[in-house]
Amino acid sequence: MPIPRKFVLLCLLLAGAASAQASPSLSLPQALAAAFANNPELAAAGQEIGIADGERRQAGLIPNPELAWEREDTRRDTSTTTVTLSQPLELGGKRGARIAVASASQAIAQLGLERQRNGLRADVVQAFHAALRAQTAVELAQQSQALTERGLRVAQGRVAAGQSAPVEATRAQVQLAQAVAAVRRAQTESSVAYQALARLTGSPQASFGQLQAANLSPGVAPSADALLGQVEQTAEWRLAAAQVEHGDASLFSEKALRIPNLTVSLGSQYSREDRERVNVVGLSMPLPLFDRNQGNVLAAARRADQARDLRNAVALRLRSETRSAVSQWAMAMEDVQAYDRTILPAAQQAVDTATRGFEMGKFAFLDVLDAQRTLIEARGLYLEALALASDARAQVERIYGDLDDLSKYPHSRSNND
Repeated sequence: MPIPRKFVLLCLLLAGAASAQASPSLSLPQALAAAFANNPELAAAGQEIGIADGERRQAGLIPNPELAWEREDTRRDTSTTTVTLSQPLELGGKRGARIAVASASQAIAQLGLERQRNGLRADVVQAFHAALRAQTAVELAQQSQALTERGLRVAQGRVAAGQSAPVEATRAQVQLAQAVAAVRRAQTESSVAYQALARLTGSPQASFGQLQAANLSPGVAPSADALLGQVEQTAEWRLAAAQVEHGDASLFSEKALRIPNLTVSLGSQYSREDRERVNVVGLSMPLPLFDRNQGNVLAAARRADQARDLRNAVALRLRSETRSAVSQWAMAMEDVQAYDRTILPAAQQAVDTATRGFEMGKFAFLDVLDAQRTLIEARGLYLEALALASDARAQVERIYGDLDDLSKYPHSRSNND
């Protein structure tokens, strides 16, 4: 029997509508790639490299010569005209000092961009895991709603059979209303988390409908000692060290400015009265009697000392933040493992046991409600532990960059026991 044409067209329309409504998914590598390509703040930081390149090019240029024309006595027959070409000669290594300062600025721009990329990566990882937890929270809230709906059906059945008081059904309805509100709240928080992630990827709104990830776990925390051995390789520490080099170069440049430049002049002078042309040669140099750039030298010396103090402060802060973040990461992962292995399975089993016992008349409905609240609370605490672990990893990656390849860092002992 041939299939009706209208039925075929209806199937095609439904399939097209389903494919149009299907929202694309987003993985962490895709989010990072989009952020590195489209984030405007990272693009602005990248412009610093071009700025530093222009300053380096300008620093290497020598001063322009100066062409001068002078006329003595405005009367036509007795005037004297002089044309000179003057070239300043920089003494004391001023040009080399400027180049050193500009080169240090180039290094600072490169390291600043690297630090910005690390910070953006950490922000994206943190926002991705926050959105992933929000997505999971919606699923868990929906599961909790299904549990309360089951409890309501059981309570209504027992009330209809005259085995329980009507108040049991009322309690179940209140619990269901709370569960429905929790689903709406979780969906709102998920939408907000999606939008925050989209902003980091350079998009004004979230174009994805779900996130792809193998699991919620940020992984096992590396050893703090292994990370601390890499502190001087981090972008932030190298940036602080480059600031020290820039301060030293600036100090040398200011000292070079104490030596005055020499200006050499060559020219020709023609006298209409004598009808004679003579060559003119001149040398000029400022006399550093009062201004020897001593104030700028002192300021540059203090800035160089300040840069060293800031480098030491950066090293101290990075070490302290590393220990704190790794400790928080390891502790949170211990809690996550406890919830995965023991707490959540036991809480789920308690709900199933209480519900079956209530169906058989062995437990009161308050026991079912208590078991459900315990499971919901355990799921919330589980997500909080995951948030602590993910935020700690993001903080570590903000300092050390990509930690996806954790094989180069030994894992902390507490997480292997």
